Amino acid sequence: MKKKLWAGRFKKGTHKVAEKFSASIDFDQRLYKEDIEGSIAHATMLAKEKIILKKEADKIIKGLKQIEKEIEAGKFPFREELEDIHLNIEKRLIEKIGDVGGKIHTARSRNDQIALDMRLYLRREIDEIIDVIEAICMRFVKLADENIDAIIPLYTHVQRGQPILLSHQLMALFEMLKRDRERYIDCLKRINALPLGAGAGAGTTFPINRKLVAKLLDFPEVTNNSIDTVSDRDFIVEFISTSSTTMMHLSRISEEFVLWSTKEFDFVDLGDEFTTGSSIMPQKRNPDMAELIRGKTGRVYGNLVAILTLMKGLPFSYNRDMQEDKEPMFDTVDTVKSCLEVLSEMLQVIEFKHENMKKALNEGFITATDVADYLSRKGMPFRNSHEVAGKIVSYAEKKGLELADLNISEFKNFSDLFEQDLYKYITLDGSINSRKSHGGTAKSNVKKMIQSAKKEIAGW
Repeated sequence: MKKKLWAGRFKKGTHKVAEKFSASIDFDQRLYKEDIEGSIAHATMLAKEKIILKKEADKIIKGLKQIEKEIEAGKFPFREELEDIHLNIEKRLIEKIGDVGGKIHTARSRNDQIALDMRLYLRREIDEIIDVIEAICMRFVKLADENIDAIIPLYTHVQRGQPILLSHQLMALFEMLKRDRERYIDCLKRINALPLGAGAGAGTTFPINRKLVAKLLDFPEVTNNSIDTVSDRDFIVEFISTSSTTMMHLSRISEEFVLWSTKEFDFVDLGDEFTTGSSIMPQKRNPDMAELIRGKTGRVYGNLVAILTLMKGLPFSYNRDMQEDKEPMFDTVDTVKSCLEVLSEMLQVIEFKHENMKKALNEGFITATDVADYLSRKGMPFRNSHEVAGKIVSYAEKKGLELADLNISEFKNFSDLFEQDLYKYITLDGSINSRKSHGGTAKSNVKKMIQSAKKEIAGW
């Protein structure tokens, strides 16, 4: 059994079953870049504070850069018996430059080292996630601009409710993802605090300079309590929670596209590139990419429950249970990024079928609310006007007519308040453009939404 870097207190080696069970190198090797980056900053600080010699730090940094190249070239000898990415790199450093390599671990612990690695990792990944969200936001605004004249039913309870502009609905999707972007940016505030220097949990006896390390690694602040620092995984919980909300939004968008791509709706063409065929039914075009986004949402929800369950009963400060925090974090990163990428590319080829959307507005008494609103503007209490409009719908339904097909005398049978001007409110354009309240579907409003979004995006 090979000697561990921490083996001084032990007389017997780790059992091979325990060794395999406790090793994390098969997944935490993904943190090699962050581990090396943090070690270089740490070595630089140790030399600056005269804790180690500058020539020792230079040797360590050179060795770490060589190790990074080995890993990237696929030539690094990852060893399960060395447990994790930290010990694998440190052992390799000692092999390359001698015992001086062991000085890299002066004034730090794997407890604060892993906290640093994960913060560096999440910071990079969130920046990439934000970039894709911004690209999707821009695409929704562009699609809204390009489809400004298209009209679509607003659905509530998956029933046709009122006519709206398609661009209005697309801007609703923009607003959802804009909030996701803001949540990730806010999440970065809690991630962006340097944990290195907390040691195993009590701090260190060495005269380290944490603010220098923070500056070298571009952290705006350092953590304040060494116990909390090594105990804290809130930043991972928050990241996965934020990602769960984003995935919920992506799932709802996907569900909309799944429905709209059915022959029953037939509002969109998702393109051959993002649909698949059936192994038995040759006519099928299945919205599999949208369905997979919808399905993968459950993975991220599961990761959130996993990390919350992991942390809920742990005493302070560090516990080995926390090794299990990485796989939910990595899986969430991979799932969110892949789903965002697929949606972003799918939006490049999506086509909206304006005529089919308009046909769906020709039945279902979709301007009935406008009839009720008309009576209310004439002085009738809304609850009464709602009842009158309902009776008119029932009458038209029995006759097999739409509301706009009824003549004014038929309307007057239900109320003398009806006049000829009613018809300008119960046309599709009239209904839409009368909804000028802030945030409403009137074209003038939606155009303002689009222009406002463009200005906002320009400042991102």
